[in-house]
Amino acid sequence: MAEANWIWYPGDFEIWLGNIFNNRRTERGAMFPPFWKQDSHFVTVEFSKSFELTEEETVTIACEGQFNLALDGKLSSPESGEVKWGLNNSYKTLTVPKGRHKLNLKVWNQATPPALFIDGKTVKTDSTWLVTYEDKLWIDENGVAHGSGIYVPAASWNFNSIDTPPSAYQLARKEQRPVCSRATTTNGTLYDFGRETFGYLKVKGLKGAVHIFYGESEEEALDKAHCETLDLLHEGETLGSKAFRYVYIEKDEDSSYDEVLMDYEYAPYDPKRSGSFRCSDEELNKIWEISAYTLDLTTREFFMDGIKRDRWTWSGDAIQSYLMNYYLRFDTECVKRTIRQLRGKDPVTAHVNTIMDYTFYWFKSILDYYQYSGDVDFVREMWPRMVTLMNYVEGRLNDNGMAEGQPDDWIFVDWVDFPMHKRGTLCFEQILLMKAMETMALCAKLLGINKSTYRVKAEELRNKIKQTFWSYEQKAYYHAIEDGQMNRQITKFPNMFAILYGLAYEEERREIMKSVMLNPDIPAITTPYMRFYELEALCTMGHHKEVLQEIKSYWGGMLREGATTFWEKYVPSEKGTEHLAMYGRPYGKSLCHAWGASPLYLLGKYFLGVRPTKPGYEEYEIRPSLGGLEWISGDVPTPFGPIHIEMNRKEILIESHGGKGTLILGEQKIPIDLVDSRFLCTFAGDL
Repeated sequence: MAEANWIWYPGDFEIWLGNIFNNRRTERGAMFPPFWKQDSHFVTVEFSKSFELTEEETVTIACEGQFNLALDGKLSSPESGEVKWGLNNSYKTLTVPKGRHKLNLKVWNQATPPALFIDGKTVKTDSTWLVTYEDKLWIDENGVAHGSGIYVPAASWNFNSIDTPPSAYQLARKEQRPVCSRATTTNGTLYDFGRETFGYLKVKGLKGAVHIFYGESEEEALDKAHCETLDLLHEGETLGSKAFRYVYIEKDEDSSYDEVLMDYEYAPYDPKRSGSFRCSDEELNKIWEISAYTLDLTTREFFMDGIKRDRWTWSGDAIQSYLMNYYLRFDTECVKRTIRQLRGKDPVTAHVNTIMDYTFYWFKSILDYYQYSGDVDFVREMWPRMVTLMNYVEGRLNDNGMAEGQPDDWIFVDWVDFPMHKRGTLCFEQILLMKAMETMALCAKLLGINKSTYRVKAEELRNKIKQTFWSYEQKAYYHAIEDGQMNRQITKFPNMFAILYGLAYEEERREIMKSVMLNPDIPAITTPYMRFYELEALCTMGHHKEVLQEIKSYWGGMLREGATTFWEKYVPSEKGTEHLAMYGRPYGKSLCHAWGASPLYLLGKYFLGVRPTKPGYEEYEIRPSLGGLEWISGDVPTPFGPIHIEMNRKEILIESHGGKGTLILGEQKIPIDLVDSRFLCTFAGDL
């Protein structure tokens, strides 16, 4: 029998934890909360379960909050005499007679999400329990509405013990020491922890007070006037989590301390179920390793953007983290937590993170998750919130049925170094909206819901985009309609998404590659954020050699500048401390940014060549490419364990523990129906 789990109202724990998470950001010691709406958990919820006992059963009950209990519709208390109550290690116990019963518990908690844990021989809290935030009816297992209640998903991540309630959740820690230090003044010392890291600084044996200046670079830590993260620590106090490599500590007069350490904070993972990559190019191996470390540092309670500055969850950043994660750790729980937290509660009053394109990415992230995990229950859980968010989107479309930024919207697209308007009706935004509507149609079909209107709307928008923005002369999609006139600027953004999201057909895709993606006259993309999609589009069109060279040039360039994690932005022409500046601030750039880790995804999906073709890798394809390398080797994590691939110019070795695979080499399709076995394919000539 499955073990008991703590349960709560779906999404409420993520919303509560997300508020704590997103409000940890500081700038020069001042609190810096996010600028979008933050929701709260329901303070009173009711849990319900019907069951039949063949014999009397005693269950142990724990709650986060105060509760009352009704058995078969009658309130019960230790004094009622109707059932047997007791205490067991400070937890309440309840003895229920045999027979068919219905158990209802109302839990109130203003401070943390109401949560429930019940453990008995057969009666256990799990995903079959119902929960509602109103005294109304319920939704049954067939999705039939009987009121406002919905099924509670089991809280299966780290909450299967009565002694580990959800509100006590924290990441793992381990103590680390600086690799070196040096005195810079009579009362100041600079400590170097060897590489970018994240955690809690500890000043052992402190007497008096010290001023602490953190830096992702040595220059930042030593620049007290402009350092963006700092603390004043007094004797007996503790510090919050920070990102840094260097720490400069300056003592007050008559102050002293013994040593400086840190508690490194991290999300644990199982190396045996993780992805890996090795090849004949050592620089590329280093790039993969630094990418993995970058994603690990930004994988926390949620997927965050950068560990020093924002420390927030952003939907555009997160969708890339999800995809990279599917090829590194396959942490599906963190994906679900982040998707729930980003969405928040109804009513919808603004776009996700206030950014229109980030709302559209949010929809696609759910379909991506289903494709990699096969978890239809999560899609079912999110469906009502998908509907209300799409209703909000459709309520803000212009008269032509297209998405256009309103005064309270942020149209992001990317940080760009060339003139580009972000007003009017952007082609880029319409392509993302089309994909969001297609996602709605596919999820409705998956859930057996008759919502063909989404499919019709997606197809209508597809046709409008092509008729409005495609230039037969330029062989490209134009930028936008502004003030009723076409802005004929050509950028890579809408054109590469036309390839990736299936707007462009085969002939158009080839034309776009020539006229835009491989055209040196088109403005270059300078952020890893959009290079993710640019290089994916090139891989999709078979330009693997060019992609490898771009990875070595761009990410290798950061390595040659001394990067120990990958950055928010990299401009090769910049020199020295210019690489540290952004937003008009000398140290404004994030030097550990999640979207900098995209080689994980590119190398896993397009060089090892593994992707699911049916949800949860029930079926998958392996389309490997050496891209000019002598050999590649690696693992791609799946729900049933890693798929291992080794390839050189003469042969391919594949090991798998489940699913049904197809090896694709050019026009050849070779079935590899493996379960706990090895597949070796040898060729007479070079691959």
